[in-house]
Amino acid sequence: MPDALLRVFRGDKDGGQSVDYKVPLAPGMVVLDALHSIQAHQSPDLAVRWNCKAAKCGSCSAEVNGRPRLTCKTRMDSLPLDQPIVVSPLKAFPVIKDLVTDVSWNYKVNRKIPAFKPKPGVEWKMDQRDVDRVQEFRKCIECFLCQNVCHVLRDHGKHESFGGPRFFVRTAGLEMHPLDSVSRIPLLKNEMGLGYCNITKCCTEVCPEEIHITDNAIIPLKERVVDEYYDPVTMLFRKIRGS
Repeated sequence: MPDALLRVFRGDKDGGQSVDYKVPLAPGMVVLDALHSIQAHQSPDLAVRWNCKAAKCGSCSAEVNGRPRLTCKTRMDSLPLDQPIVVSPLKAFPVIKDLVTDVSWNYKVNRKIPAFKPKPGVEWKMDQRDVDRVQEFRKCIECFLCQNVCHVLRDHGKHESFGGPRFFVRTAGLEMHPLDSVSRIPLLKNEMGLGYCNITKCCTEVCPEEIHITDNAIIPLKERVVDEYYDPVTMLFRKIRGS
């Protein structure tokens, strides 16, 4: 098989540049295999984060030809091999070295979300439809591709006032749990910036677990915020009550 040309970003937080590497192709090769080949035979100091190589750990996220992807799930033969394959770090997060980015901000956001708290004296029994509704959200592998592709973070840098699709998914799983007693609607509106999302569905498009982030998580959460803060009937009722 012919060689492929990979154009890989090399650098750190202070800057860098892309370097070209010729990599011999093999049947079934994925982009992560090509990066490992570069490490093994050409540039052993190339920094690449990975773990399971089975598209379940989310560690090997990068941008391939400008699109956020799992490199272990992106087959080389699915890419145009008559031109360089550009591999770069996730744009929405600071570069540590080469293809490794600092995603620790995500865990700071996660700590803001109140944990599941059951209703007092609740019967631990759920309708199967309620189980199915939140089960989808448990599939998230925290690859943060959805965070990276979201224009609010990627292009506008609203990290301090926006939670991002991954954490809207986590919040939706808690809010839609019929046995939970905590309301996270004020958090979504005031601290996680749900209103910034304009439901372009770009996060849904890149999700390797095919979670319907926009339709099943973000839009229902937006509806709950509207019901809580902007519904005219609710506002009239509160005005009558003086609350």
